[in-house]
This record gives sequence, structure tokens and C-alpha cells, in this order.
Amino acid sequence: MSKTKTAFFCSNCGQESAKWVGKCPACNEWNTFVEEVIVKGNEKQPNEWKQFSGISSGVKTISLQDVASGEEERIITVDAELNRVLGGGIVLGSIVLVAGEPGIGKSTLFLQASLQLKNIITLYISGEESEQQIKMRADRLQISNENFFLLTETNTQSIFKEIKKLKPQLVIVDSVQTLQSPYIESAPGSISQIKESASEFQRFAKETNIPVFLIGHITKEGSIAGPKILEHMVDTVLQFEGDRHYAYRILRTLKNRFGSTSELGIYEMTSEGMKEVSNPSEILITQKEEQLSGVAIAATMEGIRPLLIEVQALVTQSVYGTPQRTNTGFDLRRLQLLLAVLEKRGGFHFGVKDVFINIAGGIKVEDPSIDLAVLSALLSSYEDIPLPMHLCFAGEVGLSGEIRAVNRIEQRIAEAQKLGFEKIIVSKYNTKGLGKNKFSIEVVPLGKVEELYQYLF
Repeated sequence: MSKTKTAFFCSNCGQESAKWVGKCPACNEWNTFVEEVIVKGNEKQPNEWKQFSGISSGVKTISLQDVASGEEERIITVDAELNRVLGGGIVLGSIVLVAGEPGIGKSTLFLQASLQLKNIITLYISGEESEQQIKMRADRLQISNENFFLLTETNTQSIFKEIKKLKPQLVIVDSVQTLQSPYIESAPGSISQIKESASEFQRFAKETNIPVFLIGHITKEGSIAGPKILEHMVDTVLQFEGDRHYAYRILRTLKNRFGSTSELGIYEMTSEGMKEVSNPSEILITQKEEQLSGVAIAATMEGIRPLLIEVQALVTQSVYGTPQRTNTGFDLRRLQLLLAVLEKRGGFHFGVKDVFINIAGGIKVEDPSIDLAVLSALLSSYEDIPLPMHLCFAGEVGLSGEIRAVNRIEQRIAEAQKLGFEKIIVSKYNTKGLGKNKFSIEVVPLGKVEELYQYLF
């Protein structure tokens, strides 16, 4: 056993140092030096999984034409929403990073998903909770599984010894920030420990063809804790988000080497665990008795999934000198752009008004197709006239006041029709090749913001 050697490297410019220094002498950046392993104690480590997997890991160059192509083998879980965000199921040999706020339900979701895989030997490694705490949660979920095994350990080499004994088909690590590699002396959660522990699990996943889930923490700014390289090392990055004041949670794909990066899974947090929401449009639209001004329904897309969401706007006279612009779930710069379009093209004086925008249900939307609904909600609140309840919108607004075409218009129209809407306003440039006869909903094509105002009011 040769001694493990470590050195410190600047994460900004790559300068090497024998000891930690506060300021990099090469690029003058502060607090950028991190510890990295140069020589590992066990030189034979890369081939240690050869007997385990039965796959020879001999290195050789191969022509691209000789590589056998085919679909990736996947483990299909009981959870349809998880399958969707992973691109169709858990790919064998993949490594997935799942991040989210504390208490949002990451551990509950993956404990539940793994307990439902009755035919798969699963090893759940916890560095944060005891066996008793996990058992209490499993009892609350009311799912039993004889193939589910627990390990409360943080030392990576001890974990790999247990993996060799058990030979699991799926490994879940909760969380990567608690892991500690014996090759590095720094504390768990430090940049060098996270990087080294993740790279050991990445090597394990690729050489054994066993999928690994790493549950991670996020910082107070909302980004994934640890070095950015952690996101580059894994195959898939999932972000678990949602407002703790709402029962709904959103599992979003940020990176996926085996599927789309714009997928979305929606869950409801219940006392029996995470419940899939198969028709999210119904929960994102408020059920109300009377018509209210400043409310418009937008037909948006999340990945390949159409959603109908409620946009709420409030326009009031500004009391202070500078008017307020407050928004929840919508881009503030986009809101200012739309207000400028209304001011210039429509002659509406929003410069003396306070404007508040809210996307109901605690969801964040980046799809530009909700521009038309935001504009309509603003005009409705400005005029204090309610919009018809059976009307929805799908269109992007340009700087010259034109209503621009959006993608996947047929799926948006079909979703609006399914939920009982009678009319949908779209861009007239979207009607080319649109089979109107196959929809019972009335499609209203408009080209300019001025036409929209005349149509609505």
C-alpha cells in the first residue's frame, strides 16, 4: 500500500500548491484552493469490480462502426412521474443526482420508489438517518419489501465492502454530502470529499452496470451544494422543488443523457408519502364561484406535457413615487417587457401603476407562450373587467406588439378542450397546417395586441 498523496489546486486557474493558501498567487482569487488526490492508496482500484460484474474492463481502442447500438436497458418503476423525468425508467449503469431543499421529500420519494420495486435488490445507504428513523418512515408509507436493505455508513470503502457482499441491483445514497473517502483527510461535505466520493460511485456504476442515485443538498442560493463538476460527472440531474406552504412538489430534469431535459413530474405530499398527480392542469386552476378581473388561463408546455395554469394580475394606482413590479413564478424582466409593449403599442399608462403578477399553485414558468395570458390578465385588471371563464390563451408577444407563434400548438388546444374550455386565442401564424375540424373548441387567431384588446373588451 503506497501512501495517499494529496495536493491543493486552484479551482479557478489550476495552480498547484503543497498546502492550502487563502489567495491564489497566480490569479489572485480568494478561497479557491481545494484538496485533490494525486496517488491513491490502492493502485488496483479501477479493476476491483471485475469479478463482481463479470465484465472485463480491459482497455482497447475500437472503431465506431464496431460498437453495437441498441436501446439502453431500463428498470421501469411503479412511479410514472419518476419514469417520465428519467426519460422512460432507470437506465442500468447510470448515476443520478437528486437535489432539493431540506424537508421537501427527497428521501421519502426515493424510499417509496425503491420499496415499490419488489423484484429488485435495493441497497439504501443513509449517512443522515438511523435505521429506526427509516423504518418509521417505511411504516408510514405502508409498503413492505423483502429485497430492500439498509446501511447506515459514511465511509465509502466500508460501503463498497457491503455492496460486494450483498450484490444489489440498485443503490441509493442519502446523501452525497455525508460521504467520506479515506483517501482524503478533509471533512465530509467539503469540495474535495464530495468530488472524490462521487467519482468512486461513478466508477462503480459504470463498471458494474448498477444504477446509483445520489441525493444531494442545495445551498441557500438554490444551487446544488458542492463543486459544479459534480453535475458534470453524473448522467442525470433532477431538482426537487416546491413551496413548503403548498402540498405540491415538482421534480424537474436539469440534465439527462438518456432523455429530454425539459421534463416535469408533479407530486402531492400526503401522510402516506408522495402521490403522483396525473392531471396537473386541474390543480393549477382555481375553482371559483364568480368571475374576477385580472385572471387568465394559459396553455403552456413542460417538456412534452401540456399544462393549463392560472395567471393572476393586479394593477393598482401607485401610492409611492416609484411604481412596484412584483411577481411570483414569472420572470420580472419579461413582465417589464410586456408592460413596455402595452405602454408603447396600446397607449396604456402603466408607468403610474403598481403591477403584481402571480402564477397560481406555486409553479415557476419559463415558457414564453404564457405572454398572451399575462397581457390579458394585466388588461383585465387595468379595465377591471373579468375575462370569460371558458377562454384560454397560448401565444408569445414580440416587442412590436405582434402575437408570435408557439410550438406544439395542437397539444395545447387538445388539453384546453379536454378541460372543457370553449375558446383558445392563438397567433394567426400558428394556424398554418392546423386541422381545425378535429377540435370542437373554437380557435381564435389574432396577430396584434390591439386586436386582442378589441376582441376582449
